[in-house]
Amino acid sequence: MNGSKRPGSRKPRMMLFRLLGPGLVTGAADDDPSGIATYSQAGAQFGYGLLWTVFLTLPFMIAIQLVSAQIGRVTGKGLAANVMEVTPRWLVLALVFLLVAANTFNIAADIAAMAEALSLVIGGLNHEHALIFAATSTLLQAFVPYHRYAPVLKLLTLTLFAYVATAFTVEIPWSKALLASVWPKAHVSAGYLLMVVAVFGTTISPYLFFWQASQEVEEMKRKARRPLRELSRGGDPELDRIKVDTTVGMIFSNAIAFFIILTTASVLNANGVTSIDSATQAAEALRPLAGEFTFALFALGIIGTGLLAIPVLAGSAAYGVSEVFGWQSSLQDKATDAVEFYSIIAAATVIGFALGFTGIDAIRMLVWSAVLNGIVAVPIMAMMMVIVSNARLMGRFKARRWLVALGWLGTAVMAVAVVALLWSSMTRS
Repeated sequence: MNGSKRPGSRKPRMMLFRLLGPGLVTGAADDDPSGIATYSQAGAQFGYGLLWTVFLTLPFMIAIQLVSAQIGRVTGKGLAANVMEVTPRWLVLALVFLLVAANTFNIAADIAAMAEALSLVIGGLNHEHALIFAATSTLLQAFVPYHRYAPVLKLLTLTLFAYVATAFTVEIPWSKALLASVWPKAHVSAGYLLMVVAVFGTTISPYLFFWQASQEVEEMKRKARRPLRELSRGGDPELDRIKVDTTVGMIFSNAIAFFIILTTASVLNANGVTSIDSATQAAEALRPLAGEFTFALFALGIIGTGLLAIPVLAGSAAYGVSEVFGWQSSLQDKATDAVEFYSIIAAATVIGFALGFTGIDAIRMLVWSAVLNGIVAVPIMAMMMVIVSNARLMGRFKARRWLVALGWLGTAVMAVAVVALLWSSMTRS
């Protein structure tokens, strides 16, 4: 024995982390500051009464993200490029325009939340902090090579464990919480239904579809591999890798949402705090009730997930627009070689930053973002299901029946949620 380590002796956890990629980052990006705000409000307003939504949305989320990932890896093209194969270009352009608008409002709300969170922790001016975050995000995407930038995004997912840790710093009646998760009490109020819709819209968002499909293409190019549909045999290990990556990423995403609702329900709702307008307000409300450590974990989590989410929001917008117009679109390219692509990333981030000076409050931007996301999500999901079932586009890798059925069911549920959201928005206006 010479004491040298065999390749098979590596720690399984490290090997799993290396296996994970686009699915993990996509799932983590779903828990951005605006998502944290929605989950915090759900816990504060209704206690443990909405924990069940985390479990209900999970299978639909896994299915639709599996579909987007498979479309990207099998065809070697992003989502917008594939959608143009089954629908008129003008319709795709309209949907992508709405996606860009929704993402820009979401970026604005996220930058504002990150800046406020940093101000709460270290002091300083919100606008200065917002400028730092916006500039850092844009410069990293434009000037750091993709193969170095992708691991940074993956590492940022670890910041979300702050919300798991937060839950264990407060007293939680676990039996009551778990019972509410599997046997919720019926509510019929308009506010309750609106929050259910908000959780659905926050969890299943179109920018995640575009991002994961394009990230599979990026990974394929980085490893100098061909689209799966061009292979006469093999390819199953890639689909297995996508399945593991996406399933773990979505479970991770919804687990974080569960712990955010759990913490805010146990601390805020239990102490009569039932109205939260932002993620930072949730952090600030936790401070006197749960202590400085819990507050700090919650606030730093906002910053970490914001650093992860902004590139995903801006990048997914850039992928969509570039594919519609046939522009070069890859984070592997230098900024000088893909000017239009990086210009969209910069513009979305800069406009999002500038919206912070307009006086529009973050909650209104999040409402607009939710409505626009809902309008875009349903037709995009329907088109994705058509693509993944199409033998001409997917070849021998067209989706199995169980995935098609679950994807269409998720599309129908999302359509109902969007109709409810639009109806509630009109009745409240």
